[in-house]
Amino acid sequence: MAPFSPDRDDDGPVTDAPAYRIWPPVALGTPLLAGVLTTAVVGDPFTLGADGARVVGAVLVVVFVAWNGWTLAVMAANRTAVLPGGATRVVLDRGPFRLSRNPLYVGLVVLDVGLALLWPSGWALIGVPIGVALLSWGAIVPEERYLRAKFGTEYDDYRRRVRRWL
Repeated sequence: MAPFSPDRDDDGPVTDAPAYRIWPPVALGTPLLAGVLTTAVVGDPFTLGADGARVVGAVLVVVFVAWNGWTLAVMAANRTAVLPGGATRVVLDRGPFRLSRNPLYVGLVVLDVGLALLWPSGWALIGVPIGVALLSWGAIVPEERYLRAKFGTEYDDYRRRVRRWL
């Protein structure tokens, strides 16, 4: 494997960060917003029980807050970037990183479903897999390429031990 070769910004300086195609909150938020707007304009293709959907949605938002809070605390304790696109200092394999290579993204997907249910919007729920596909293509694949280039066999070993999602 070639040694770590960071990307260059348009202006020329070297960056130690993944070269995202799409920012993760945009990847998930765009189909969510499109679904909510479609529901508001034309209605849903199926009926969601509003009260039940909202209760489940609220629970999922709480799960998101707890899960992502835990993940961010682990990242901060290890002094690695907490925002997408920042430099990664170490391959984290503790806390939620023992369960998922992408715990923040797992949390964002949970939030996405929770918000769709809080509305409630069937179209937004239908948009969740589209958002996940955009997230995978636009953020996860470039991030994995960056981590493999930076950490080599250490990251490969981690990938063999821990699933991408859960």
